[in-house]
Amino acid sequence: MAKQKYDYGMIGLGTMGRNLVFNINNQGFSVAGFDKDMSQVELLTKEAEYRTISANHQLNEFVNSLKLPRVIMLMVPAGEIVDEVIHELLPLLAKNDLLIDCGNSHFTDTNARYDQLAKSAIHFMGVGISGGESGARHGPSIMPGGSKGDYERIAPMLKSISAKVQEEPCVTWLGPGSAGHYVKMVHNGIEYGLMQLISEAYHLLKKAGGKNNDELHAIFSKWNEGILQSYLLEITADIFIQKDELTSNRLIDMILDRAHQNGTGGWTSQDAMCLQVPIPVIDCAVSVRDLSANKDTRRAVQQQLNDPKLKMHAPEFKLNAPESKFSVKTNELTQQLEQALYFSMIITYAQGMALLYAASKNYKYDLKLERIAGIWRGGCIIRSGLLDDIRSAFSNQQDMANLLMDNELSKKLITAQNGMRKVIQSGVEAGIPIPAMMNSLAYFDSYRCGWLPANLVQAQRDYFGAHTYERTDEDGKFHTHWSQRKT
Repeated sequence: MAKQKYDYGMIGLGTMGRNLVFNINNQGFSVAGFDKDMSQVELLTKEAEYRTISANHQLNEFVNSLKLPRVIMLMVPAGEIVDEVIHELLPLLAKNDLLIDCGNSHFTDTNARYDQLAKSAIHFMGVGISGGESGARHGPSIMPGGSKGDYERIAPMLKSISAKVQEEPCVTWLGPGSAGHYVKMVHNGIEYGLMQLISEAYHLLKKAGGKNNDELHAIFSKWNEGILQSYLLEITADIFIQKDELTSNRLIDMILDRAHQNGTGGWTSQDAMCLQVPIPVIDCAVSVRDLSANKDTRRAVQQQLNDPKLKMHAPEFKLNAPESKFSVKTNELTQQLEQALYFSMIITYAQGMALLYAASKNYKYDLKLERIAGIWRGGCIIRSGLLDDIRSAFSNQQDMANLLMDNELSKKLITAQNGMRKVIQSGVEAGIPIPAMMNSLAYFDSYRCGWLPANLVQAQRDYFGAHTYERTDEDGKFHTHWSQRKT
């Protein structure tokens, strides 16, 4: 009797891989799983029960259990492990087999693997998946890149397992090569920015506004019912009422203030700098995570700067100024912060979309930003009500370099800027660090200005390095022999 042949294979049976296996199977597809860790194989076998799911720790048996041509998904950590898996798989594969990297691989690695495997007639796709454990099981946002033909080959499965918004699947073919992994990288960069902005609002409310966890839960829950509606606001409200199992405290108060990162936010900043696209909110979010990680240094500097002996050098400075109470009323603070968060969230999405616009042209992705906003509306970590407005904006102007050029969103920014400015003023006076919000406003004001002092920067560059400059009244490059100071 012939053995069962499975529709899809999954390498990597950790939390994400295992939940994707069940999601795929729930949609009527048979799935074979593989992991070198026998405990993961045993766990999937136990949970699979009667389903058409198999689990194996022998790679050869796993590969041979799949229908031809094979479709194998990889859910393993980015980097060398992906290459190691491909190296072990390659001798076992046949022409037209398809490998799908579903991890957070760097887009340049995806390009290299695409070209490498093409030499062996093996197809390859980089597919970004967002939604965490719950999304993987019940419907993530899926960002596929690669050839259009390969996407069509697996589109029925991807559409069936993806999140749905008004019956629209949160998946679409994005573009050739590494387009999928690039879009997922920028998604994660936006995620960094939004999380930092929310944490700054939390800091202001907790330390300067004196709000306890129950009050914070109520504020964030109410915000999530209005213009700030989003997955991140929703889970933030939940976090404040989670009890700690080890103490009688709330869990949030027992978590060390040292944030970590997996690198995708930094990758976003690095490539934005290469493409000369400003994304200061995302850059700031990456830097603040790094700063938070230096917990010992922060403690030492805190002690140094709060030393009473330093008061003689600045007698007008109140040592208790940082994190002091706001002078504004609580209701005013909450309303202003709602406007400030709304303002800065629009700016963060605008920066991410501006990077995608530039990358699309530079890397020949031909991205459709309207579609990207559409598939981000459900399943993914950065899903929010704002994405409907962003989708509409790109529907009206498909070749728009920056969302600040959209009439409706620019009106929303102009309306919300008053709260943004007041919050920054109050935060500065209270000594509360709100760098992402400050960068949001600086970005807005920079684009709002028809003139910036970059002419002085160019003059300085030409003065010391003969880097030339452009003129306001004549085309071309110019250099001046400045009356230089003697050194």
